[in-house]
Order: sequence, then C-alpha cells, then structure tokens
Amino acid sequence: MGYAFNREPVSGTLYQVLANNTPEKGQQWITDKLRAWQEQHSMQAFNIAFTAAPRFLGRDNVNVTDEQAAALLPFQLEGYTTDRLFRVWWLMQLPPTDQRTYTQAIENLFHAAEMNELVALYGALPLLAFPEAWKLRTAEGIRSNIGVVLEAIMLRNPYPARYLDEPAWNQLIMKAFFTEKPVQYIVGVDERANPALARILTDFAHERWAAGRTVHPLIWRMVAPFIHAGNFEDIERIWFSEQHAEREAAALACAASAYQPAKDLLETRKEMKTDISSGKLTWNTVASRVND
Repeated sequence: MGYAFNREPVSGTLYQVLANNTPEKGQQWITDKLRAWQEQHSMQAFNIAFTAAPRFLGRDNVNVTDEQAAALLPFQLEGYTTDRLFRVWWLMQLPPTDQRTYTQAIENLFHAAEMNELVALYGALPLLAFPEAWKLRTAEGIRSNIGVVLEAIMLRNPYPARYLDEPAWNQLIMKAFFTEKPVQYIVGVDERANPALARILTDFAHERWAAGRTVHPLIWRMVAPFIHAGNFEDIERIWFSEQHAEREAAALACAASAYQPAKDLLETRKEMKTDISSGKLTWNTVASRVND
C-alpha cells in the first residue's frame, strides 16, 4: 500500500499533540467518535466527525513540544489549529485494507470540502496511504486560487517533491512565485531543480524585467545548477544589482554552479564566498531580506 511515513507512530504522536491541546470536553468528544468509528465503521459518522471538528474542538493554534516535532519530521505542524490537527489524525483512522474503498472515501471528502477542510486534506497528503493515488488530486489543487489551500499544498509539505512528476512540480514552483508565497518553505526545491524549470524561471525573469518589475531573488536558487553561457548574463545582471538580496542571490547561485565563469565571478568577492562557505550567507538569508 505504501505510506510516506510510518503510520502507527505518527498517528500516536498526532494524538498526543491533539490531547495536549484539547480541553477535557473536547477530548471526550474525540474518544466518543473514535469508539463509535471502531465499533460501527459508519462512513456517514466518519464524515460528520470530520466536518464537525471546529464546533467541538475550536480553531486555536496548537503547541508542539520539540520532541513531538522531531518525531513527526519531515511532517510539520507549523500554523496548525486544533480542528485541522484532528482532521489530519482522523484521516489516519481509515483502515487502508482496500485501495479503492480507501481512496474513494477520501475523494468524497475532497468533493464536499469547504476551504478549511481542503486545507486539512491537502496538508494530510504525506500521511495518506497509497501516496501515488493522490498525484492528480495534488496537481488539481495547485490550480486553486484559494491562498490557504495553495499554502497547504506548497509549504512545509514533503508530498509534492516526493511524488509529483516534473511538469506538475514545475507548475507548483511557478504558481508559488506568481502568488508570492514564501518559496523558502517549499520542501525539496534543491533536489527537484531541473533544466526545464530553470528555462521557465529565466523566461519569467525576462518578462518581469521587460515590464519594469522586480524579480524574486529565490528564482536563481533553482537556476543555479543549470547556469550556462545562455543565461550567465542574467547572473551578471543581478551580481551588479543595487539590491543587496539580488547580489547575495547571484553569489549563492555562482557557488552552486559548475559553470567556470560563474566560479570565477564568485572569486571576485572573497568575503561573500567566505560567508557562503561558513554558512553565514544562505538562501534563507536572502529570503529574510525579501520579507523585511
């Protein structure tokens, strides 16, 4: 069947976090729903619990201990609310004994979902059984115009980098730049960099420059492994930019490149090269400057 995670320990940790963030009355509601599900296996009751969670558990942000966070990695609970956490944990209570039954049950939730339910469903992707079954659903979600839904798919979510094919992955990255999401929180941007994406991003940069608009410096993070004679002029352009973040992006791109002229260019700014080698200058540094 295949899970991106080891199911039982993750489910247990999620429940522990949920219990720590839920008042006694809410805990009793969870206990009652779980007992009824285990005894009756009524999909109608399962779906009602999924939908009703905010009414009984609220939408407060959850607190997670360092130990719990470490046990869940690479799954992250940053920004999770109690109802969202319950929904993700609740999905893990579906028995993955039959792929067709399992996937249909979750697809039914997708079809009927309102915005916050979609956020929970897409955020739960790394924890669902039969991970290959959700590739088209994820690609469809990337086309959404709902910001929080896009963030649930894109940010701190290890599923897309692991399972999306290259065109869908590239679409996700481009949509993130178009919608001005914090790209530094997309899992796998370095591992999934590819020549096609580098070409798309450089074309995008040229279009923005031609329109007199700024270009997000993290674009060059995914171009860096594919610097060549045809796009090196772009790196030189940001190397001499008046914007400090762009100059840093150029240095980081040159440091990640095997193209000799890029290596030579980096040598002309020894201090930046040293900062990169020591870890003082990273793509996160550049991202923090953009957000300031």
